[in-house]
Amino acid sequence: MHRDFDARAADQPYAQVRETHTGVVILVGDRAYKAKRPVVTDFLDFSTHSAREHALARELELNNRLAPHAYLGIAHLDGPTAGEREPVLVMNRYSDEVRLSTRVRNNVETVPAELERVAMVLAEFHGRAARSREIDAEARVLAIKGRWDDNLVELEKFAAGDAPVVSADTVRRVKELAHQYISGRAVLFADRISLRRIVDGHGDLMADDIFCVDGHPNLLDCMDFDDKLRYVDGLDDAAFLAMDLEFLGRPDLAEAFLDRYCGRAADEAPRSLRHFYIAYRAGVRAKVDCIRHAQGHPEAAADAARHLELALEHLRAAVPRLVLVGGGPGTGKTTLARSLAERIGARVISTDDVRKDLERDDVIAGAPGELDAGLYTPENVATVYKVVLRRAHSMLAAGETVILDGTWRDPSHRELARALAAKAHAILLEMACTTPLAEAQDRITQRRNSTSDATPEIARSIDEQQAGAVWDSAHRIATDRPLADSVAEAQQLCCLAI
Repeated sequence: MHRDFDARAADQPYAQVRETHTGVVILVGDRAYKAKRPVVTDFLDFSTHSAREHALARELELNNRLAPHAYLGIAHLDGPTAGEREPVLVMNRYSDEVRLSTRVRNNVETVPAELERVAMVLAEFHGRAARSREIDAEARVLAIKGRWDDNLVELEKFAAGDAPVVSADTVRRVKELAHQYISGRAVLFADRISLRRIVDGHGDLMADDIFCVDGHPNLLDCMDFDDKLRYVDGLDDAAFLAMDLEFLGRPDLAEAFLDRYCGRAADEAPRSLRHFYIAYRAGVRAKVDCIRHAQGHPEAAADAARHLELALEHLRAAVPRLVLVGGGPGTGKTTLARSLAERIGARVISTDDVRKDLERDDVIAGAPGELDAGLYTPENVATVYKVVLRRAHSMLAAGETVILDGTWRDPSHRELARALAAKAHAILLEMACTTPLAEAQDRITQRRNSTSDATPEIARSIDEQQAGAVWDSAHRIATDRPLADSVAEAQQLCCLAI
């Protein structure tokens, strides 16, 4: 079952003792002996020998799923006085040199390959992990919100008083954005359940508890005292380690790890869900840091602040955007919309494409190339925008950021988009592309393979109509310059929207 070896570094003491508020680990030679303290808390009761033995047996059973070579069995220690023998969990002792967090800090060149192996092991584990209705229940909207709120209540306590550990403003903003994401993503969370993505996972995957021995990662110390905290979306399980890698200063490793995990797990989750779960795990660690601070570790306050800022950063990225990219024909709105979508990982819905779909399906009809007539009667245009917004709603509910490419010259259509953003709990951005009329007309003349029916004459007519129109809520994006500059400005607006 296992191989005996001395994995200690040359400078590592032969014997050490490490303590937590619920247990103690005695490190001797190449073995580690873990015992439970006889404590009672709000979430566990280790007051009796039988309770401690049961807890250790459960810990052994659960951790054998991902680290069978690390956990060796249960032993019993005799005390100096008569009484029941104390149960201890016997484990292999690993050197800090093979600990993933140490290797990340030391920039060991093999870490990327080791993380690929971790991603593969975790994805395969999730593939065979237990699933059930009871497990699925922990990924429903109310359960997810409940977990967030449990952590936020604790963080709010640590943000209050004369000597707060964390910023009350940051906690408040984290709460607002977490609720905003959850409120608009019921469809996404339901889809994750229907796709069988909810598993009995690890629940507490951090770089400190991963040891890479002989090229094989051992994933130790899973959540064992509360089964429900292990019942998670597989992506949530992986996001814990991604968050920790980012906290260690390696966002590149975090992103590569999640990419590899999703590839191995064939998981096409939207990027917003990655951000959401990274934020959740950062919030959990912020709470733990606050507890450590209260237990007499003043340095934990800085960690709490960093974890909380990490949570806020990822929530800002998570909340979907509804981006209106408007302007007359030839102003470059379609080019900007598609380029921006590639940059921020968004979906594009074009009124030109939707119009062609509806025309093909005989929903609308008429001759192209006439403004406010034929295919472009007010009734047909209204139908197109209605379908555009309906499709956008589905994508927003699924956690996608959506860019809507159209002229958006009718204020009533823009008002419908604003109403949709509010309903979908999304962030609305409005951008109007501008360029001199002559350049717009020249672009139209040179178009190839476009779904647009616009002509230089239509461009002139719309330009004249819009001369006195007001779209005060839109950011003006000049497109008579290098595309990269226009896209960079639009991307910056998306980043600053929250």
